Amino acid sequence: MSRYTVLRDHHGERFSFQRRLLVVLSVVVTGLLVLFGRMVYLQVMQYQKYQTLAESNRISLVPIPPSRGIITDRNGIVLAHNYSAYTLEITPSKLPGKLDDTIESLAGLIEITPKDRRRFRKLLDESKEFESIPIKTRLNDEDAARFAAQAFRFPGVEIKARLFRQYPMGESASHLIGYIGRINDADMKRLEAESDIANYKGTDHIGKFGLEKSYETVLHGKTGYEEVEIDAGGRAVRSLRRTAPVSGNNLILSVDIKLQQIAEQAFGTRRGALVAMEPATGGVLALISRPGFDPNLFVDGIDPVSWKELNESPDRPLNNRAIQGLYPPGSTFKPFMALAALETGKRRAHDSIGDPGFFILGNHRWRDDKVDGHGLVDMNKSIVVSCNTYYYKLANDMGIDLIAGFMGPLGFGSRTGIDLPGEKEGILPSQAWKRRAFKRKEQQRWLAGDTISIGNGQGYNSYTIIQLAQSVSTLVNHGVQYRPHLVQYIENSSTRARKQMEPQPIKRLPYKPEHIEVIKQAMVNVNLAGTSSRAFAGAPYGSGGKTGTAQVFSLKGAKYNASTTREDLRDHALFIAFAPADQPRIALAMIVENAGFGAQAAAPIARQVFDYYLLGKLPAKPAEPLPDEAPADSAEGTPLENFMQQHRHD
Repeated sequence: MSRYTVLRDHHGERFSFQRRLLVVLSVVVTGLLVLFGRMVYLQVMQYQKYQTLAESNRISLVPIPPSRGIITDRNGIVLAHNYSAYTLEITPSKLPGKLDDTIESLAGLIEITPKDRRRFRKLLDESKEFESIPIKTRLNDEDAARFAAQAFRFPGVEIKARLFRQYPMGESASHLIGYIGRINDADMKRLEAESDIANYKGTDHIGKFGLEKSYETVLHGKTGYEEVEIDAGGRAVRSLRRTAPVSGNNLILSVDIKLQQIAEQAFGTRRGALVAMEPATGGVLALISRPGFDPNLFVDGIDPVSWKELNESPDRPLNNRAIQGLYPPGSTFKPFMALAALETGKRRAHDSIGDPGFFILGNHRWRDDKVDGHGLVDMNKSIVVSCNTYYYKLANDMGIDLIAGFMGPLGFGSRTGIDLPGEKEGILPSQAWKRRAFKRKEQQRWLAGDTISIGNGQGYNSYTIIQLAQSVSTLVNHGVQYRPHLVQYIENSSTRARKQMEPQPIKRLPYKPEHIEVIKQAMVNVNLAGTSSRAFAGAPYGSGGKTGTAQVFSLKGAKYNASTTREDLRDHALFIAFAPADQPRIALAMIVENAGFGAQAAAPIARQVFDYYLLGKLPAKPAEPLPDEAPADSAEGTPLENFMQQHRHD
């Protein structure tokens, strides 16, 4: 047995226990603090974020596209509106089998025409697989009921109710109203660039042409949303909240659709364009481009066959000739040349020249259409009989810089700013323009001979019909120039409150009133006793006009013969006019392509337009060209046999 007994160190054990306990408590407290801090961070600092995420897990936002605004003419006649209809649609990504098999099965249930199939294929190429694509639009009740009974056989196919755009006037006014079409990749990129993509959620169509395009932001409206609670399978359970869409605003045009249709009818099957305006406001009363097209073809997606017919037609029905066609103005340019001569002091109204039937500059001889000339010609006579020699000499005396400097402010060679997309600029020839237009140095030099034809509206002159219409409106409106516009009011679709699109005077040109009166009176004499007197014979109102005939190709000294010239190379017929003569309420410019003399083919159309607008008179039939035989030029007693030759460039 040991002599010593080992005693326990109670103090040391207690100290060790307390130390371990302290460590454990520290760990526990630290952990609790960390948890508490995390709880504060999540519950307080990140509350909004995680609440939104949590809500999105159970709430889906369903866009509600707005109803597109309607378009009416100045009298309230509807030109574009919407209606609801059933559509049979396929979502390719949801099909269990082949797409072709599904279409064939559907064709056994509902008639699907070759046109429906072509349109579907075209849309399929332009769309993504997960998008719903219409195979059959505007289902009737019987077709909808028949499919509903067999819907279980067609996963990935469904019937939807959609709003459709309709243009009840068909081809009439198609170039100004335009059309809508399905949104493509280019549209999406543009909407993204404009930060407007969110407002097009759920919308399939967008303005593509005409007013539908230029007033897209006004017509479209604001997309609404419905908050829908969904289950774990993504199925809608209930609607939580709804923000109603805001319908697009309506457009009320300055156009009189009846006048538009009368002018279109007057053209018959001929190609051409006409723009009629109110000189005092710039409001467009009619804007014709013939031939037209049916904008309804584009609403569901035009089928390839119809597109090819329109796109490859030699008559170019998709081209808006009123604002995109470029033409030499021919002798309709002469009144403006005469005004330029008065304003620049190059001529006085009573100054006369002796017209021998030609004009010589250097070694070149420019012929007048009257072989032996018009004799003594002052400014009034030069317009009434359309004397070329007078304007050959005037252009030479003025020079190209003076001519271009006067015509530019009138609007020639510049876009008018009409509220339509795609307007062309045209060509106002000048020395500076020629230097820009030609590459070779020897071609850039302006020649004295270049100026001679400019005075008669030929040569390098190239303008749109709306530029001509704006210029004649400015002339008869005492030099006050307005921007042409088609929209007169924008109407709130809910309150019907209207906002007027105020006429926009662009400038006031400082022409002397007595100079304008000289030109206006000469143009009145044209309709009374000049080249368009037959077309306006018996009119109970006063009017002014100027005919024009523009060459399509250079004769190079040869004699023109319409009967032996290819149809598309024959001369264009032009006409500018205004009425009533004392206080014009309407001014117009027009062209009938390859129709020959302006007096024969164009002036009769203008007469029908004026008769309806001023008198309410409805024409019995389209305006027919006047026969070749012509009365004596009553202004000068020109012999009958010289009439046609005299007005070869009327």
